[in-house]
Amino acid sequence: MPLLQIRGLTHYFGGLRAVHNFNLDLEPGELVGIIGPNGAGKTTVFNLITGVYRPTAGEILFNGHSLVGKRPDQIIAMGIARTFQTIRLFKDLSVLDNVRIAHFAQTSYGVMDALFRLPRYRREEAEIRERAMELLDLMGLADQANWVASSLPYGLQRRLEIARALATEPRLLLLDEPAAGMNPGEITELMDLIQWIRRQFNLTIILIEHQMRVVMGICERIKVMDFGETIAEGTPTEVQNNPRVIEAYLGEEAIV
Repeated sequence: MPLLQIRGLTHYFGGLRAVHNFNLDLEPGELVGIIGPNGAGKTTVFNLITGVYRPTAGEILFNGHSLVGKRPDQIIAMGIARTFQTIRLFKDLSVLDNVRIAHFAQTSYGVMDALFRLPRYRREEAEIRERAMELLDLMGLADQANWVASSLPYGLQRRLEIARALATEPRLLLLDEPAAGMNPGEITELMDLIQWIRRQFNLTIILIEHQMRVVMGICERIKVMDFGETIAEGTPTEVQNNPRVIEAYLGEEAIV
């Protein structure tokens, strides 16, 4: 059974159709890309999956359970995490605290435990810190654990945002333009990182990206959107040579 099933997903903002009849079957372990011009509806699809918006029509099933009508925190608890186009870190907190915060949904202690620092609170806090440090070590950020998040170089801020998403222990990871603002060297490192975390954490990944080098280099199949609709779908080679995709998005210069 597919991990994620989307059927007839449609969403309007007032009279503006943002997404129309979007369909996707995502098998466990797949890495699928979504591309298209600005305003094509790509991020809206992510917002519908994660409960930021409620679809006008259509169904979203994750592991056989409907996501429609669920709050974002409930969807995170079900095993879906995401990053954003614009990095959303707690910039005045430490690198470690950014990851620790993501673990709090998994705690069982209450207000009184925290207020009086009872044994259950101290035990769980120690476990959260340990898990957060293990994750930072895996992501190559352990040496910066006590840095203020805003002091990290841009590429490491992206890495921290991914680490925070991984702290929620997802099965499905949604990456929204992770290469935005990166230089060529950082993009190469990002491609290696995405492939590594996919294997290391046994993840299924959907990637929105404008950097064709990333999409064509690591995605197994690609959906192309334009004006809210899917205009093509296939392997990177099939998409790269699709005349409709070339006209709408890639341009003649993209075919090499």
